[in-house]
Amino acid sequence: MDILIMKIGGSIQDQLPASFYQIIAQLQQTKKCYPVIVHGGGPMINQLLEKLAIPTRFVNGLRVTTQEVLTVVKMVLSGSINNEIVTQCQIQHLQAIGISGIDHGLLKVRPIQATEDIGFVGEVTEVNTAFLMNLLENNIIPVISPIGMDEKGQHYNINGDMAASAIAKALGGKLAFISDVPGVIEREQGILKVHPSLTKQEAEKLIEEAVITDGMIPKVRSALGSLSNQMNQAVILNGLKPEDIASYLKGNEVGTKFVYKEEVMYG
Repeated sequence: MDILIMKIGGSIQDQLPASFYQIIAQLQQTKKCYPVIVHGGGPMINQLLEKLAIPTRFVNGLRVTTQEVLTVVKMVLSGSINNEIVTQCQIQHLQAIGISGIDHGLLKVRPIQATEDIGFVGEVTEVNTAFLMNLLENNIIPVISPIGMDEKGQHYNINGDMAASAIAKALGGKLAFISDVPGVIEREQGILKVHPSLTKQEAEKLIEEAVITDGMIPKVRSALGSLSNQMNQAVILNGLKPEDIASYLKGNEVGTKFVYKEEVMYG
């Protein structure tokens, strides 16, 4: 069973054309690939926090999450955005179910290790793959809100890219970050170019050189972190050109692919 985990960025979720969901419908109907959707919601979270006069800030692309911020994050992710994506799926006659990482113990987490205190931000330690496989085998698309829970019942905000990476790794599926950009872009001699592929070493160099910045950092590092001998590729695709998804699955060169390359040791 080929599984495609798609992380939909919050910056593009409300811009996705109907053809995006039509492509997913084709994948589901032909059973060429079983789709899983993980979503973010940064812009909408920012808007609500601003409206409520709750301060927010980021450390290395991760939102510092106090209990107050967490309440808003859950409201937006597991409420508004999750419902809207499921609605769009239903319009295309897709069988979809909206769930969070808390449901059925889907995403178990622990506090993420960071250089400074960033509050209730979690990293995934375990994925309930049996639950997801049961949905997929019944032709149901999971639409996952990246909220997790630890063993004590404390809820955590999970960076959506990191959640998608952990799920893809656990399922052994293909991982595609659906963004509003066609991949990792760099300006060379006044001309913008998309990097067709990057290894870990090449990507980290672009982060050091500030070519890759802000929210693209956790996206790229999540893609790299998902790679292994078993899962040797992840990709960033432009959701405004949903035909790129079908093209990617056919093996064509679109977006920016992150490729697994074993480190060679010398000496």
